[in-house]
Amino acid sequence: MKKDLFSGQASTYKNFRPTYPAALFAYLAKQVPQHDLVWDCGTGNGQAATALAGHFKQVIATDGSAKQLAQAPALANVEYRVATAENSGLPDQSADLITVAQALHWFDLDKFYAEVKRILKPRGLLAVWCYGNSKIAPDIDPIDEAFYAQTLLGYWDPLRQLIDDGYRTIPFPFHEVKTPEFILEVDWDLDQFAGYLESWSATQAYLQKNGHSPVPEVKKKLETVWGFSGRAKRKVTWPVCLRVGSKEA
Repeated sequence: MKKDLFSGQASTYKNFRPTYPAALFAYLAKQVPQHDLVWDCGTGNGQAATALAGHFKQVIATDGSAKQLAQAPALANVEYRVATAENSGLPDQSADLITVAQALHWFDLDKFYAEVKRILKPRGLLAVWCYGNSKIAPDIDPIDEAFYAQTLLGYWDPLRQLIDDGYRTIPFPFHEVKTPEFILEVDWDLDQFAGYLESWSATQAYLQKNGHSPVPEVKKKLETVWGFSGRAKRKVTWPVCLRVGSKEA
């Protein structure tokens, strides 16, 4: 893994990130013939790992950040390990499925893909996904978009562009399969949405450089259109950009 931009706000990341749809994990489980072991790489606070635990006998969830792993919930069939994406420590041909949720863009891809091909079983799959900017409502989205693209201009890591491109420009040397569409969806008030904005790596970079967070200012703008002075629950959605492939045709 190239960078760790989230250890400093591990608890914020845990509390204010949307959860992935259950249908995504049910779909992935149906695509592999065996369900003995899944490796969730770059697991962060274990969000994907805990969902996968309901479909596989064992989940090995790795991350380079011990602080992130400390936020992950304990489950009997999930083992958390501090390890990089490029050096997992897993045996050859041991995994039925390998997953990467919102983290592939941080990896050394050549080394990670070599590790994937070593670890996957002959009929195993690699599934990677990300989600970009949220959609809420026509009067809210432009404020959020200006915060993302203007206020935080220069604070995003260049690798963020891979998410903006929906992972479609990222190398993926596997036999790719067509996948259905999935949507992340939550009902949040303004405080929850503001917490999500605080969890962004660019927000934290802004804070470190300027000594204050840019979120309170954008929150004031959002409060004028959110409803009930920010207390209203609004539906927030993100499209999931999913790529799935095998090492054999």
